[in-house]
Amino acid sequence: MAAGVIVTCAALLAGLLAFVFLLKVDPADLAPHRSRLDQLLERRDAIYDNLRDLRFEHRAGKFSEKDYQETRQALEQEAARVLAEIETLTGSAPSVKTRWTRASETK
Repeated sequence: MAAGVIVTCAALLAGLLAFVFLLKVDPADLAPHRSRLDQLLERRDAIYDNLRDLRFEHRAGKFSEKDYQETRQALEQEAARVLAEIETLTGSAPSVKTRWTRASETK
């Protein structure tokens, strides 16, 4: 019986040591902050989710046509600003919608 307890304890100790010393840490887990691009991509996804939910709730009759149009337009403008900043950070060419939004903001 005592031998079984000792073997079990030794196996647990070996497993614990293997876990502590052989486990590889992912560098992303050690990063204290997300990058600006990660934040923008997350915001973009949230805006798209909000637009989808808004459309669903409008179809369900929870929003008047005027409120729906105003809220949709505000979300689309915010999405365009986020996409423009993503394009600036990544160095990609601006999309047609982004160019249109930039042109309307300068007027």
